[in-house]
Amino acid sequence: MQQPPHDQDTATMRAIGITAFGGPEVLQPVTVPRPQPLPGDILVRVHAAGVNPVDWKTRAGAPTPAAAALGPAPHILGWDVSGVVEQVGPGVHLFAPGDEVYGLPWFPRPAGAYAEYVIAPARQFAPKPSSLDHVHAAAIPLAGLTALHALTDAGNVQAGDRVLIHAAAGGVGHLAVQIAKHLGAHVIGTARAHRHDLLRRLGADEVIDYSTQRFEQVVTDVDVVVDLVGDAVDQTSTRSLAVLRPGGTFIQVAPRVSPELPRLAADREIRVTPAILVDADGPGLRRLGALADSGNLSVLVEKVFPLEDAAEAHRLGETDHVAGKLVLQVA
Repeated sequence: MQQPPHDQDTATMRAIGITAFGGPEVLQPVTVPRPQPLPGDILVRVHAAGVNPVDWKTRAGAPTPAAAALGPAPHILGWDVSGVVEQVGPGVHLFAPGDEVYGLPWFPRPAGAYAEYVIAPARQFAPKPSSLDHVHAAAIPLAGLTALHALTDAGNVQAGDRVLIHAAAGGVGHLAVQIAKHLGAHVIGTARAHRHDLLRRLGADEVIDYSTQRFEQVVTDVDVVVDLVGDAVDQTSTRSLAVLRPGGTFIQVAPRVSPELPRLAADREIRVTPAILVDADGPGLRRLGALADSGNLSVLVEKVFPLEDAAEAHRLGETDHVAGKLVLQVA
């Protein structure tokens, strides 16, 4: 495979970093040392980097799992990566220079994906799905692994289960709809009406406009709820208990739920999972890549920004009106 051109200065790289927490304006271009792979690592030239809510929440100073692991400034945000292996460290046999890979390196520790290069252990990456370009591959890792872990590891979704997914048109939601459908579930999604056709195309069996209907008044006997909203918005988590059957499972993905939720769930004989926190799951990425290449997983990218416009991507993301994902074009 033809290698991309090297920078003239191989000791440094361009990136977008922050030196203080605050609004999107704190995201500024910086020049930092180019990382070097250690034994077991690969150096990846980043072609595209996904933008996720954890990025802008960490930038704003919220107490995210990622914020607790930040090192010295400038902090370089971002975890979703798709790119090309530039160099391999000693002992690496999974990949070679020129291989196209994607991944969620180091999460929730800093990965520095808003940059020209990242390094991480080779097993934190997987081959990029051959059916996707780098932009769409970079939109998968964090959201896709969150959806996969929620539905399989936490929810143990089986064929025939009734699964309700809140915020079904969002970054995690639109992938969760497709994964649940692939698992054989009857999928119900909540979203505004203008997203309903999209969700039906992705495989949703029922869609509910949460702005005009109380979902608990039209949905019953649900086996699994995937909550991507939380109680901060109209007590979505607490209200979801009413639609679950006894023995059902509430999967907590949104961080803000009522402290009373476990007690209320226990009264209804409902299981509440611990909050989902994904990690750099190479086998999971391979599974998602296989779904994409087989036509069972489509990735919706609403807008692509140049790396230098990361602040604009954060501004759009914070409006909470994005369908699918936002991505930064790096190389």
